[in-house]
Amino acid sequence: MATLKEFEESLREHGMLMALALLERLRERDRATRTVKPARRLTGQKMTPELARAILDLHATTGMTQQEIAFKVGVNQGRVNEVIKRGKWLDDDPNAPEAIARDRAKARIRAEPPAKRPSVRAAKPASRSGAASARRASPQGQLIFGDL
Repeated sequence: MATLKEFEESLREHGMLMALALLERLRERDRATRTVKPARRLTGQKMTPELARAILDLHATTGMTQQEIAFKVGVNQGRVNEVIKRGKWLDDDPNAPEAIARDRAKARIRAEPPAKRPSVRAAKPASRSGAASARRASPQGQLIFGDL
């Protein structure tokens, strides 16, 4: 199937200027009616004990799935799962494991960016042994009928 660009080139080659003008008019009409759609990704809310209680309430009183609850309250579905299954974020304890992990992550973000790590691909050829390269050179997938 030809692309639109190839179709236009073919019209130009054959001198079909009226068809090109019609195509351009259709493009202008499309541009006039085109709208900008909002982003599908939502930024998640900060997890608070109040939000966790609201999630548990929705889970207990409605037949909503975790995904539906997550969309309704505006958080990640994994956070909803953590609240329902493990009871996380229900207290405002700064020594809770999730609070400690959050604080560490924030500290990493505030810290200087780490030095660039060497590429994994660059390290692979140096770490190969001779046996691995000999194995690679053998005829794999070929049957040898020498000892039948």
